[in-house]
Amino acid sequence: MLRVKKIFLFSGLSAMVILLSGCQTLSGYFPYRTRSVADTPNVQLQSDIDKHEFQLSGDQALIGEIAAVESRENDTLPDIARNYGLGYNDITAANAGVPAWTPRANSRVLLPLQFILPDAPHKGIVLNVANMRMFYYPRKERDKVFTYPVGIGRDGWNTPMGMTSVAVKTPNPDWHVPPSIHREHAEKGHYLPSVVRSGPDNPLGLYAMRLAIGSYLIHGTNKPFGIGMQISHGCVQMYPEDIEVLFKKTSVGTPVRIIHDPYLTAWHEDMLYLEANEPLEKWNSNKPQLKKQVSKELRRIAKQHNATVDWDKVDRVIQRADGIPTPVLANSPDVAELSKKAVQLAHPGRLYGQPVAETLSNSDWAMLVATFNNENEAQQLAAMLNHQGPPIPARKVQADKAYQVVAGPFKSKKAAKEAASRIRFDFEIESKLLKPLSVKETSKLSRYDG
Repeated sequence: MLRVKKIFLFSGLSAMVILLSGCQTLSGYFPYRTRSVADTPNVQLQSDIDKHEFQLSGDQALIGEIAAVESRENDTLPDIARNYGLGYNDITAANAGVPAWTPRANSRVLLPLQFILPDAPHKGIVLNVANMRMFYYPRKERDKVFTYPVGIGRDGWNTPMGMTSVAVKTPNPDWHVPPSIHREHAEKGHYLPSVVRSGPDNPLGLYAMRLAIGSYLIHGTNKPFGIGMQISHGCVQMYPEDIEVLFKKTSVGTPVRIIHDPYLTAWHEDMLYLEANEPLEKWNSNKPQLKKQVSKELRRIAKQHNATVDWDKVDRVIQRADGIPTPVLANSPDVAELSKKAVQLAHPGRLYGQPVAETLSNSDWAMLVATFNNENEAQQLAAMLNHQGPPIPARKVQADKAYQVVAGPFKSKKAAKEAASRIRFDFEIESKLLKPLSVKETSKLSRYDG
């Protein structure tokens, strides 16, 4: 019975940060569709979520509302996040007690759809890498802001900071694989072509915008689950449906400001709010200074409005670092109270982009990926495989008292071997190839019997 030795890979995020992500070099399959929050009792919030669009007035710095939804069978938090315009970081930080890949049906999932705008000019694109969120201020619509979750560079491949602009816009880009990424994959037995043409195998997606700084891009992805993670080689990744909209809205020359601001403040409707996000690893040593800076800003705003800050609550919000704007004045509601008052949204029935594995028969090429004694671990790995880019169809199969993860169907032995190579690179798991059974063999036994 095949067993996985590296169980640590299945803690959730740890298996994801080494995945293939295209960046750095560009030369010249996800159709856009508006997300649906069917039957929501708040029509305005539904429109905001669908369009990522929020109205602005005056010096308003807080937008959106906290919402909630009940999960259904086979939902994952990444699927819920994508449907409601959130990233992996948003959904997991706000729902620390809910397993990301195996939430129970009817779990209440908090949707942190309220955001504090970065303290930066409302011009063009402002990207805050600390909370992995982009804000776009259209030049001809001064009273609007669009906001999108993003994926950014992982540690050692950090997304660059500072002022830049959109230099080149390229639809259907090809990915010219940099030598460093070639070496990274080859060392683990996964060999990439020199050029990946536009299509489902291309990690740049269908749209790319080169920045006027190095070879960095804002682009789509064929791994939507990676949005809200430090997963790229420095580029900024967006959901396929989001980059399509942003690509059409922006023009060459659009200013792009990239900042790292983990602690955000806002005065809104006679209340002082603090949004705290954990600083990225590169800035960990600066955390004490960052806390001093935000405390100084809170004092300034409180003095301006003759208000009293609850400093114990400020400490709790910073410690929690869940990205939820929280009132921090004396006697203000805490996050538990905010959660209870969250706008309850109806589940759309099918979450946008949610993968469904094709039916697998004994006459198909398949793979036995791993065997677990724990059902939850098997379901988690199957969910992760289904969210690869392109997806690797997988399901959990019970075999005696164990649980197998079986991947497939694959059109050919070559396709199965390529998927096995990707699994080896991404998860460090050796899969067992299962060839199609003949009609006679199929009538005698199942190859999934262990």
